[in-house]
Amino acid sequence: MNDSDRQEWAHPVVGMTTYLQQAQTGVWDVRASYLPEVYFDGVGRAGGVAVLLPPQPVDDRVAAHIVAGLDALVLTGGKDVDPAAYQQDRHPQTDEPDDVRDAWEFALLRAALDRRVPVLGICRGAQVLNVAMGGTLHQHLPDVVGHSRHRAGNAVFSTTEIVVTPATRLASLLGDHLTAECYHHQAIDRLGDGLVVSGRDAEGLIEAVEIPGDDFVLAVQWHPEERLDDLRLFSAVVDAARIRRVRTQQEVEV
Repeated sequence: MNDSDRQEWAHPVVGMTTYLQQAQTGVWDVRASYLPEVYFDGVGRAGGVAVLLPPQPVDDRVAAHIVAGLDALVLTGGKDVDPAAYQQDRHPQTDEPDDVRDAWEFALLRAALDRRVPVLGICRGAQVLNVAMGGTLHQHLPDVVGHSRHRAGNAVFSTTEIVVTPATRLASLLGDHLTAECYHHQAIDRLGDGLVVSGRDAEGLIEAVEIPGDDFVLAVQWHPEERLDDLRLFSAVVDAARIRRVRTQQEVEV
């Protein structure tokens, strides 16, 4: 690989899903797609280039075409997944369904898994991955654990101590424990097929899952973008994206 090739591979393209809801800016009050800067700042600081993926109606063929132009996919935070996706009625505290975003992210995720594109899930993204793999969610954690410390409210993040499962990809990246920023009232209940638990909090709630093997598929319930002094998760998905891009190019050249 010559110097120009190395420059080409230096900045993997990382697709990041976005919110779709009412937003205000100046005199405008419109339905809009957006993503807090800290998410794509994390990707940029880790050496990637972020491409935002606004929710929109697509079929699997179109989703596959979109993912074909990406080196990695990040499923970001946001509103609750529609419980109909895991055959449950909606809890009174569960958000109104966002059918467009749900269908969009499930389609992108299917395409990414089919094409072996690296995937990082963050908060809602962990729940999307689990539901896509046939798992279920606790719809309102205060009903399960008896407190609301996982989501303090008023945009104030709580800190959670995470115990990392030994011999997992997460352990190789973050060690055996960490303190993380969290803001969620739902969490993984029944684990999806093919996933393993790679982290739990002190009460035993699932805080991270992954798919074992060579492909990078990892999702965390906390918010790593809120601690950009620690880029290890963003660096990991960007590095996995870079490796996949080089591998794919080598396969084309053979």
